[in-house]
Amino acid sequence: MDAYFYIILVVGLLSTIICITAGLLKKAPNDTTILSVAAVELSLLVYLVGSIVRVVAGERIAGEPWEFWGYLVTALMLPVGAVYWSILERTRWSNFVLAAVGVTALVMAARMNQIWY
Repeated sequence: MDAYFYIILVVGLLSTIICITAGLLKKAPNDTTILSVAAVELSLLVYLVGSIVRVVAGERIAGEPWEFWGYLVTALMLPVGAVYWSILERTRWSNFVLAAVGVTALVMAARMNQIWY
């Protein structure tokens, strides 16, 4: 496991906890929940840039490169879709959709690590 995974682990779990708490408190999506998901997106963007730099520097992906990049692009789209959902549906249930982003990004980052190494 590399530092990128651990960054997504911490940020993703914090975001999930924040969003689940807001949902359980019956609050509509707010700046805190949306910004926590934005932090997940930012950490995934750091993962993207770091991965590009590593590939350009000559490091090779042990698994299938198309699979790694597919996971990364999909993970990058999840926060955008969840935030869009939360803007359209301003109910407490949107916080649970936002909460799924952190856990899903974490699982996808773990799989990307398996593919890389």
